[in-house]
Amino acid sequence: MDHFTFKPEVQEALEAGRPVVALESTLISHGLPYPTNLGLAQGMEDIIREAGAIPATIAVLKGRVHVGLTAMELERLAQPHSRQEVRKASRRDLPIVVGLGLDGATTVAATIFIAHRAGIEVFATGGIGGVHRGHPFDISADLTELGRTPVTVVCAGAKAILDLPRTREVLETQGVPVIGYGTDEMPAFYSRSSGLPVDVRVDGPEEVATIIRAQRALGLKTGLLVVVPIPEEDAIPAGEIEAAIVQATQEAEEQGITGAAITPFVLTRLNELTEGRSTRANVALLRNNARVAAEIAAALAA
Repeated sequence: MDHFTFKPEVQEALEAGRPVVALESTLISHGLPYPTNLGLAQGMEDIIREAGAIPATIAVLKGRVHVGLTAMELERLAQPHSRQEVRKASRRDLPIVVGLGLDGATTVAATIFIAHRAGIEVFATGGIGGVHRGHPFDISADLTELGRTPVTVVCAGAKAILDLPRTREVLETQGVPVIGYGTDEMPAFYSRSSGLPVDVRVDGPEEVATIIRAQRALGLKTGLLVVVPIPEEDAIPAGEIEAAIVQATQEAEEQGITGAAITPFVLTRLNELTEGRSTRANVALLRNNARVAAEIAAALAA
């Protein structure tokens, strides 16, 4: 494939039909501070291997799409300077970073697209993007990509700082099945429930694999969204985190922070307002999602 570089273990696993799980790279370069980001990236890869699958962290390095990163490449993306030097790359940015030979950390949308092109059917992340609070026309490309690309995305729902009811409606409009993994409600990222329904509840990886196979047989081109509640011991009560989100969002508006700068500002303030609990919760749900995704990939390969 032109412009693609596969890590050998990923290439071998794909050719042999063994389970592979895709991982995004914006989490490393733009999500968490160093060295938490590096430890989490390495930890998620280890969890996926322990569950019987091969991790494939995806990024664009010097214009080439890398499917699977080396330890040195993970370290490079994790360094503090990457926030300025590595472009946050959604689907629209891929021809730019590839064509101009740049470095790009892939978002959920870009990772879904690349995973599908690479032949990877399962992708683990923290939370998807959605409809922004107070800005109903600001809709993440993640939702559009889920509506047109058949990859199963394992997450803890949409990011809690978003408008979750509107995000749920857009998923329905896009024809994306929302599968509750051990839950009857969509989780709300930091919290285990949102009051919003899922389309079906499953209680094990084999059930998800059965749905993926049926989707494949029907020729449907939409993604599947598997929503996994954060482990109970790491969850933050909905009322507590909502109050912090409202305060952080109001501060962003008062300071005139708009566009792509809103999310990092709000997440930083949430970490401060919760005295680090939001970051600890984020790490816990990411590790849990990696395990569930690997189990689903293994059941699908079997």
